[in-house]
Amino acid sequence: MARLVRNDALVQALQTDYRQADLSPADRAMLDYAYKLTLTPWDMVEADVLRLRDHGFSDQAILDINQITAYYAYVNRIADGLGVPLEEFWQALEETD
Repeated sequence: MARLVRNDALVQALQTDYRQADLSPADRAMLDYAYKLTLTPWDMVEADVLRLRDHGFSDQAILDINQITAYYAYVNRIADGLGVPLEEFWQALEETD
């Protein structure tokens, strides 16, 4: 993430607690949506989508946020279920940059 963001303080804040990071209201709404979808998907309601629309996200952007969040949850569950050590993968990827 650091090579994409190029702001070490922001990366640290995002890794620690995104709610404490200096983000735009739209970015915070996006992360709130992703956080809720990841941890409590059964609690998602139409109001969660409407909040993204209120922050200017198009239907396509909302679908992208939803699918990317769901994809990462899916991949993590597969890896966890098979005992794949993802930390080693991410560290190796960072070393090749």
